[in-house]
Amino acid sequence: MSVGLGLPIGDPAQLLTWARRADATPFTTLALLDRLVYANPEPLITLATLAGATSRVRLQTEVLLAPLHHTPLLAKQAATLDLLSGGRFTLGIGIGGRDDDYLAAGVDIRTRGRRLDGQMAELRRLWSGEPFGEDVGPIGPAPARPGGPEVLFGGFVPAVVERVARWGDGFLGAALPASHMDRMFRDVEAAWSRAGRTGRPRLLAQVNVALGPEPVIDRARREIRAYYGPEYSYTDHIVNGMLTTRTGIRDAVAAFRAIGADEVMLYCWSPDPSQVDRLAEAVFTDHP
Repeated sequence: MSVGLGLPIGDPAQLLTWARRADATPFTTLALLDRLVYANPEPLITLATLAGATSRVRLQTEVLLAPLHHTPLLAKQAATLDLLSGGRFTLGIGIGGRDDDYLAAGVDIRTRGRRLDGQMAELRRLWSGEPFGEDVGPIGPAPARPGGPEVLFGGFVPAVVERVARWGDGFLGAALPASHMDRMFRDVEAAWSRAGRTGRPRLLAQVNVALGPEPVIDRARREIRAYYGPEYSYTDHIVNGMLTTRTGIRDAVAAFRAIGADEVMLYCWSPDPSQVDRLAEAVFTDHP
């Protein structure tokens, strides 16, 4: 099973260091979240920069809020990133739920699910090389992966499961322990089978982590709390659920492996890049 890293957003200037360090370890993926009304770096631009600084590790949005994006431009950006990274790009997609992001983008939040379904049909069509419309030609370049980059859907509602089966390559589940994620994974597999898809969906799980001295852990807790904010009733639960010990992180990876996860994303919130080596030692080194 693969293990990746979710990149911290508190100090964007450190991300090149994170990427270069991770590229020299067994970590398989680097992921970056998406918000509009927040101080996070824009994910597609940032991942393109990190692609040029790495040679092996995959780059992933986790997750891109696709309804906030203009679909033809998103198709071009994703295809370009996939091509220039040598096929190392995974487009993780979600819809989000914050009013301010949608207000800033001028998109009605009430239509986000329907908008995403329409976007996926258009993205798949454009990535296959079809013309944009009757009087408009194709939007290139062609992605490195025929048909477009790998697409994962993140979320918790039944519509997400059906989107994986219809449009996606896999599912990304976050903020749930393995005992609860197991049901989501099985639902995705069942929907995949009902849709007549061949093979099997990729199944990913995300868990929040911080590993290091107390200042590192305290910074991570502050970053999570600021990101989710006091208006969310589950903020304390997420902050308190962050894993901060080698044993806890190793146990979580093993638990997700046991329910069939193909990859576990260790989402980091403190910007200290020394965590790359600490986490690699915790996850990939055999311990007595």
